[in-house]
Amino acid sequence: MTTPICDFLRRYAASDTLRLHMPGHKGSPLLGMESWDITEVEGADDLYHADGIIRESEENAARLFGCRTLYSTEGASLSIRAMLYLAAQHARHQGKSPRILAGRNAHRSFLSAAVLLDLDVIWLQPAKQESYLSCAPTAEEIEDMLSQPDAPTAVYLTSPDYLGGCANISAIADVCHRHGVWLLVDNAHGAYLKFLPTSAHPMDLGADMVCDSAHKTLPALTGAAYLHLADTIPEEIAAQAKPAMALFGTTSPSYLILASLDAVNDYLADGYRNRLAETVEEIRGLRDVLTQHGYVLYGDEPLKLTVSTKPYGYEGTDFADALRERGAECEFADRDFAVMMLTPETGKDGIARLREALLSIPKRAAITERPPEMGLPEKAMSIRDAAMAAKEIIPARESLGRILSDVSVSCPPAVPIVVSGERIDEDALRCFEYYGIDTCTVVK
Repeated sequence: MTTPICDFLRRYAASDTLRLHMPGHKGSPLLGMESWDITEVEGADDLYHADGIIRESEENAARLFGCRTLYSTEGASLSIRAMLYLAAQHARHQGKSPRILAGRNAHRSFLSAAVLLDLDVIWLQPAKQESYLSCAPTAEEIEDMLSQPDAPTAVYLTSPDYLGGCANISAIADVCHRHGVWLLVDNAHGAYLKFLPTSAHPMDLGADMVCDSAHKTLPALTGAAYLHLADTIPEEIAAQAKPAMALFGTTSPSYLILASLDAVNDYLADGYRNRLAETVEEIRGLRDVLTQHGYVLYGDEPLKLTVSTKPYGYEGTDFADALRERGAECEFADRDFAVMMLTPETGKDGIARLREALLSIPKRAAITERPPEMGLPEKAMSIRDAAMAAKEIIPARESLGRILSDVSVSCPPAVPIVVSGERIDEDALRCFEYYGIDTCTVVK
């Protein structure tokens, strides 16, 4: 597998060229990687108008993923905005107003796209869910929503979700295509799914557009991501993908991140499938040991280990503290769960260390408290109107009846409890208290 971006940067760094261009460090080693940190000099190509080394590298990635693949240096967030822009354009080409049926556990970048594009969002929240972070609707639920008058023009799901839950993408894709709508998938946590012995990547399961965060599960730098387009996307829409990314993206994409994506192509082509399969088996064995030890595990994503901590006697944040004391840092923890993300780079030694740490945490009496149930609050304003309105920050306990303006949730998990434009109700107040949300930004 060629690495044209890395090769160019290596040559440029060795050329001793007088850098009369940005960045201001001029290649001087403040951190150590500055010699590869350049701008669009001659020969370096242009991410949004790629016809040289970046295009060659993207074509390498496309061969690996088996579909049209584009790079993002601003994470899956940029890919999500572009994906929704293309879905909105497709709806307008059909003479329809864009309406997106979206799983309620959508990342906040979905909401920012809804603000920028003024999307009409119909929220999907299954009857059964363990957490506001999960939303794995059935194909039957999607069928019911798409059979309604004024049906959505696209379906948007997050799978895998933050806790490791996976939707039945294949069955849902069949339903979507039968109704003539696209299925868009935020697969930020699942770039590696393509390379399992049997691919579980949404593109291979029938999705029309998918975003991956390469940096979450592949050995890429933070911010490295992909946008994948299926052959079902008409060429007049697919041709707008790069302009859509340019519309929302920086004019100074990082060449360090581009080089990282370029290098990952070679990494994926060179024995990765075998290393991944071995790691999945190691994690499967760890799961078995933990279950026998009394742990309750959640989700079915192969590289994610999510502990439902209350049956073991801990709130998730306390459990994360216990792991930290044993030299291990979780990806995320709230009152109910602790999430650990593993990859082949964790290695057998790392998995053994994790096993030792987890087995050394003493089991305590189970905590029976459950998180409050959260319904769908009343929609009082559009997402865009609420986000653009005059606003004020008030104590969350005083927000009953007010309309949320800004979604202020940290990342991780960056999944909102209440969405811009919704009226805060009693259920929301209970959730605010439970998850420690002290203030909120409301329409003034």
